[in-house]
Amino acid sequence: MPIFEYVCRECNHRFELLLQGSAEAACPQCKTNKLDKQFSAFGVGGTGGWPVTSSGGSCGSCGDPRGPGSCSMN
Repeated sequence: MPIFEYVCRECNHRFELLLQGSAEAACPQCKTNKLDKQFSAFGVGGTGGWPVTSSGGSCGSCGDPRGPGSCSMN
C-alpha cells in the first residue's frame, strides 16, 4: 500500500494518505478530489552506494561507489 503526499488545490491543505486498492484520494478538510501529488521524502535518496558519513574520516566518508579508499580524498 503506497503512501502518497498531496496538496489540495481548493484549500491548500498538505497531507499524506495511505491508499488501499482502487480508492481515490480526497482532501480530509474540504473533501475535494482536486489534488496535486507531491514527491515523497520517504522514497527519495537511495543510491545503493556506500553511505555518506559526517565523521570526517578519509576512508569511505565520501560515498564513492567503488568502496572505501577509492576516492581522491585519501
